[in-house]
Amino acid sequence: MAQASFAFDDAGVAASPVTSGTPQQGTGRHGRHPLAATAWAAADDSEPDEAWQIGWEHARHGLVPPPAHLLPGHPVRQGWDAGRLCFRQRTRTANHAVHAWLSLRLSTWQQGRAFEPVQVTPHYLSQLMQGRCPVLRQAVNDGTPTAAVGVVDAVNSSAGVAAGNLAMLSTAAWAARANRRWDEARLMAVVAEAHPDGEAEGLTSPQWARLAALLSYVTPLPHAVAASIPMRVLPTNRLRLLNPIQGLQALITLQLTHADWSERAAQLAALLPETQTELRSDFHLFFHSLLPRAWDGGRPADARALRERLEDAWAQPQVIRRWQRFASRLNAEQAEQLVTRAVKLGLAGKESMVQLHGAAQATEGWALETGGYGRSSVMRT
Repeated sequence: MAQASFAFDDAGVAASPVTSGTPQQGTGRHGRHPLAATAWAAADDSEPDEAWQIGWEHARHGLVPPPAHLLPGHPVRQGWDAGRLCFRQRTRTANHAVHAWLSLRLSTWQQGRAFEPVQVTPHYLSQLMQGRCPVLRQAVNDGTPTAAVGVVDAVNSSAGVAAGNLAMLSTAAWAARANRRWDEARLMAVVAEAHPDGEAEGLTSPQWARLAALLSYVTPLPHAVAASIPMRVLPTNRLRLLNPIQGLQALITLQLTHADWSERAAQLAALLPETQTELRSDFHLFFHSLLPRAWDGGRPADARALRERLEDAWAQPQVIRRWQRFASRLNAEQAEQLVTRAVKLGLAGKESMVQLHGAAQATEGWALETGGYGRSSVMRT
């Protein structure tokens, strides 16, 4: 079974060299550079390679690891010493994405969590840094006095730090999430709604609902359960939707971001089996219940405002009921086929892109079998 990975802003991201977490041939721990070999000779082979590579990458970019990792004999220090001998003054520029990447690698190693180093690069992280927390709808890392601090981390805490499981949220959203599952976050939305001040543990009911939806995208769920979840937040860039019905849900919703939405809706309806008249009828009922709520008061000129309007439309009971009636007539395989055919027709749009992954590829490096931890879950310093 395939999964859909939505990447909304690829067109606006300039290409840049990919920085791998693995030392290049001839210049790393296992390379042939004589200075690196000398520096590594005193290292303890029992220490994890990841820590050594983290130190190496700090040196590659002319950065100094945190003081706690510079003690003699520390594997990060050993990799940093080896890198400094190799690179000397021939270091690379460290932009914001590089700093975030190294910080993420270091914290992941300290916690004993799994980190997938091939796809998770500084360039990859730069595509996730959208400047706004999708849960709090607050600017992050833009230098303004009211901006929050945004951090890239794994959305599903039971999976590793890997491509498709990462997003940038504000630190307040991460703190609220803790290690909660999607259904626990949805319960917190109910608790917050019932609370006199409308909040629970720092988030409002709508914010908890958005967090619950985000967590559900990267959680393998039974088809009927996934079909019941309102899309209170649109998938963030590069997040992989593991449940096909949610891929279809996002694809249909996003048609309203295009000027030719009516023609697109007709094309989607044409993909439905002609013999299933009730399915087509339910699709039109759902789509035309979403439309007026998304454009209530006029179509927003700002793309972000339109996205948020679409998300808020999913809070309406009639939209949810009609979606669930339509989705209940499909199984996971049919939803997947509809997404695949829609992508081939170009209904993903020119400004957004949908990547379809096979089941094994979709969660590659996620370490689901170990709950997101590496071979050893020992906390490191």
